[in-house]
Amino acid sequence: MNEDNPDRRFRALFISDVHLGAGGSQADQLLDFLKYHDAETIYLVGDIVDGWALKSSWHWPQSHNDFVQKMLRKARKGATVIYVPGNHDEFLRSYYGTHFGGIEVVENAIHEGADGRRYLVIHGDIFDLVVQNARWLAHLGDKAYDFAIRINRLVNAFRRSFGFPYWSLSQWAKFKVKNAVNYIGAFEQTLAGEARRRGADGVICGHIHHATIRDEHDIRYMNCGDWVESCTALAEHEDGRFEIIAWTDPLRRSSPVVPMSVRAA
Repeated sequence: MNEDNPDRRFRALFISDVHLGAGGSQADQLLDFLKYHDAETIYLVGDIVDGWALKSSWHWPQSHNDFVQKMLRKARKGATVIYVPGNHDEFLRSYYGTHFGGIEVVENAIHEGADGRRYLVIHGDIFDLVVQNARWLAHLGDKAYDFAIRINRLVNAFRRSFGFPYWSLSQWAKFKVKNAVNYIGAFEQTLAGEARRRGADGVICGHIHHATIRDEHDIRYMNCGDWVESCTALAEHEDGRFEIIAWTDPLRRSSPVVPMSVRAA
């Protein structure tokens, strides 16, 4: 297949939480995803580069460099590429309004859907009280998450040897641990409230590594997920439908995160 002629083209793609520079980043999966999917506008919705991880130890394999080069190449060929930094790549927040190789760095953006609905595009960490008020705790949690990822890799190595599908420890915890469920719910409500305050019809964000599309109180909340575990991206079709595409397991590629797609209403 010609990478310049992918199988699926979208009006817009939203990618967040790639964490280039961290050992858990699945940049190789994202590169594979981009062989088959393209869009006229690509939003990089924060934590694309993990400055926190790079400060503690340098980890930059070829796949991480290849992703950066691919984004630069897409911008050169005419795609609109917009970078909204998050907390892990906060060093880029000093460069709002500038361009790097055609990639525009902005604090947040308003994406106008095919039907005219307006969506606030923002990473979301500024509404996370742990990140804003207890950075030491956020860094501690980040280390714990990295440890969980390493354990999860060992577990899944055994699962693959016995023919079982991929299983995510952190995703399981997000649905089973009451405090995690409450945190996700509060985060979603806060971001939806911010979109309403700004006069937008919805919000597109990242940060909590939990891909979803949800309508609540006339506000659409959409989270891109991540490329550490879930390997998900949010896509807008030409007719205005939004879809979350999962790219984790080769046997389950393109199988959706429920709900798979929602038409703007």
